[in-house]
Amino acid sequence: MSKTEAVASGATTSTEKLLVVEDDPAIQKMISDYFRHVGYEVITASDGEAGVRMALNDRPTVMILDLMLPKLDGLSVCRQVREKNPLLAIIMLTAKDDVVDKVLGLEMGADDYLTKPFSLRELEARLKSVLRRTRAKAVEGDGSNEAPIVRGNLRIDSARREVTIDGRVIDLTPKEFELLTLFASHPGRVYSRKFLLENIWDYTYAGYDRTIDSHINRLRAKIEENPDQPSLVLTVWGVGYKFNDEV
Repeated sequence: MSKTEAVASGATTSTEKLLVVEDDPAIQKMISDYFRHVGYEVITASDGEAGVRMALNDRPTVMILDLMLPKLDGLSVCRQVREKNPLLAIIMLTAKDDVVDKVLGLEMGADDYLTKPFSLRELEARLKSVLRRTRAKAVEGDGSNEAPIVRGNLRIDSARREVTIDGRVIDLTPKEFELLTLFASHPGRVYSRKFLLENIWDYTYAGYDRTIDSHINRLRAKIEENPDQPSLVLTVWGVGYKFNDEV
């Protein structure tokens, strides 16, 4: 990351409040200086516990979150924050070039991730993309005017972001909830892995088809009576997945 990138990009005006949760002082300062220069209001935290507190109390619109943090790791921060603020844009930073860490971050509710070292311009581009999607969701509404989706004994309440089976609440991650809502809204329609990657995560993760498969497997483990013989979310071999239109 070059300190000259901020100058090269030129200053802009932004009303966004950015929370940087990073325990490395040099990286925290570099990110903070860059985004202040391009017009963001920036607040910072150096450990996970402070990150959760500031994310919930200081009302940022976007959070840049390091994976490895003292007191509380980034995955735990992401999960706790996402449970109470589903529309906060979250970009996770990791020094580990490890698929498992990236998939876990996405499952906990991160909108995107970036592996260190990274370009500040790339970080800004990713941040803008995530904010566009967050705003689009806000414009579409929070689901408060949508009738619950009922498929057999499965009920999806978008207003409450709650899924129940036979009245029993099912604990889903944000991405699992989005996947299930998409499938159940259009039973019988087949969704390719590529479509799901690009539309649920709004980013093309080349070579990460197994990200979708791992999410589907975990979703089935929570909603299917027999995950090994699913009756709700079905595999269309060689194509992708669909919700059973006979339910």
